[in-house]
Amino acid sequence: MQTTQTTNRGWLDKTFKLSENNTSVKTEVIAGITTFMTMAYILVVNANVLSETGMDKGAVFAATAIAAFIGSCAMGLLANYPIALAPGMGLNAFFAYTVVLGMGYSWQFALCAVLIEGIIFILLTITNVREKIIDCIPPILKHAVTAGIGLFIAFIGLANAGIVVNGATILQLGDLTNPLVLLTLFGLILAGILLAKNIKGAFLLPMIFVSAIGMVAGLVQIPNAVVSAVPSIKPIFMQAFSVPMNQIFSFDMVVVVFTFLFVDLFDTVGCLVGVASKGNMLDENGKLPKAKQALFADAIGTTVGALLGTSTVTAYVESASGIGEGGRTGLTSITTGLMFLLALFFAPIFTSIPTQATAPVLILVGVMMASSLTKIDFNDFTNAIPAFLTFAMMPLAYSIADGIIFGIISFTVLKLATNKKNEVNLSLILLSILFILKFVFLK
Repeated sequence: MQTTQTTNRGWLDKTFKLSENNTSVKTEVIAGITTFMTMAYILVVNANVLSETGMDKGAVFAATAIAAFIGSCAMGLLANYPIALAPGMGLNAFFAYTVVLGMGYSWQFALCAVLIEGIIFILLTITNVREKIIDCIPPILKHAVTAGIGLFIAFIGLANAGIVVNGATILQLGDLTNPLVLLTLFGLILAGILLAKNIKGAFLLPMIFVSAIGMVAGLVQIPNAVVSAVPSIKPIFMQAFSVPMNQIFSFDMVVVVFTFLFVDLFDTVGCLVGVASKGNMLDENGKLPKAKQALFADAIGTTVGALLGTSTVTAYVESASGIGEGGRTGLTSITTGLMFLLALFFAPIFTSIPTQATAPVLILVGVMMASSLTKIDFNDFTNAIPAFLTFAMMPLAYSIADGIIFGIISFTVLKLATNKKNEVNLSLILLSILFILKFVFLK
């Protein structure tokens, strides 16, 4: 028995380069579970959002879990990165509220657009176009992207917990006497202490503890079952092929596909660069060594997800929680993927994890990622201004993509206007023009 376990550990070590990345199977598995728990909300949220278009909620729940499993495993096996994938927030809202409820098209039309997007992304990845976009981003902006994502997910955590709420002054402090807010603050303090003491499970343990306290105190709903039947995806499976040809070759389809492409491209690029930077996965030139494989995994996830019946699959910034827990290889993302698959059978338990348990993790991950600000030269305003706009606009505009857009445009304009043309490449100029056109024609 001992020999078998040793052999298995040896195989995993060789496959995922655990020793080379100074990690272990235990650390990777805990990191993967941690990542899953911070993003498990997508199972319920995605089903709720897409069901408003008339899609079967149970089928979407199952498709979301399966797509996350396939995408995350593809990332782990192809790129060996601890970055999980699942249907993306924002992209699912565009799918439901703009394409279907706003433009009046069927959800089958929207699925077809996602499928076309996935196929285009596969082609762009094979031809290295997406990889070149990542490589052309200056190191100063990559550090700003990391910090911006940190601020963004910390803001999500604060908002989800009710610590920050909408108010007369746009945003204001929430009711700190609310029992749910107090539960979150308790989890934040507990996780902060464990993190400061460098205790393994600093994120996972508080999530379990807070969930248990919330259920015992009656603040959080207790799951009414442990195991449930797996919903069928038949009502939405392969429905992307049911769209009439005249709709596929319409101008609206071009606009919808381009929007999906645009948002997914820069959300994924921002997530990969930011999360990889925090995990020290960038090389000495600030490039992501296996960017092509990572982007290919993303493209596969989107394409397969469309066939299954869900919106665009993308890399998740919540993966930073697993990295914060010590995850450094693809074994982390595969563990997360397996947890999504397991969730199909234990949906009542996984979907009962409250935001009060996950919010502290998001906030503390934001703290960890904000350390990238120390790598930015604020004495040079041609660097400081683009960097500031990048990390400030992400939480304020509630979009990773918009933060990158503001950063690249301002970086290009300031460098060209101050005779620092040698710091600007042709790709940045072309991207800046494309972004400006996007704001003009796709408001």
